[in-house]
Amino acid sequence: MNSPVLQVEGLRRSFTQGSTTIEVLKGVDLGVNAGEIVALLGPSGSGKSTMLQAVGLLEGGFQGAISIAGERVEALDNAGRTRVRRDRLGFVYQFHHLLPDFSARENVMLAGLVAGRSEVAASARADELLTALGLGDRLSHRPSQLSGGEQQRVAVARALANKPVLVLADEPTGNLDEATAAKVLAEFLALVRGQGSAALVATHNLALAKQMDRVVTLHEGRLATI
Repeated sequence: MNSPVLQVEGLRRSFTQGSTTIEVLKGVDLGVNAGEIVALLGPSGSGKSTMLQAVGLLEGGFQGAISIAGERVEALDNAGRTRVRRDRLGFVYQFHHLLPDFSARENVMLAGLVAGRSEVAASARADELLTALGLGDRLSHRPSQLSGGEQQRVAVARALANKPVLVLADEPTGNLDEATAAKVLAEFLALVRGQGSAALVATHNLALAKQMDRVVTLHEGRLATI
């Protein structure tokens, strides 16, 4: 049996608004095994993004235990969190957040350069991923010269540039039309599976969620499997 790449135990998060405390996560437990792609299903406002922010070490204020690739990470200092995000995690968001003055290749290369790859190695990896995503003839194009689907493909390539053990995707096709979303998701899943990464993908779309290995739902701060 595969060992868990992600293990979350008793994850809690609440927010205070005036005199009211809102519990968004109420003791969430979740394990994601190596090579497994899990859909995190729930409507907008259900806490999917909050959970991904916790797992991705992007925000504090959480209670509970988080282990990534066997390392307890919830209490790491800023340097430790940065190391885990750089070396073990990949992120895809609903909006691509590409750097507008950089080409598609350069946007993907940056992830490798930050991780210490040589310029030659980072460029080769960027070209490999972008070509696999059908952008082999768009490597030098800037984001403004790319369609929405092409921009999101660049974001997917950037997330996978360092072969992360775990990819976190927050509504990765939510800003695309239905046909483009289905195609980009299929390409994303194929690449993730091809390199053996695990993934936790937040979505509100049940049809897309069912293409993944397992679906868990987030409802009223708790997880259930469907």
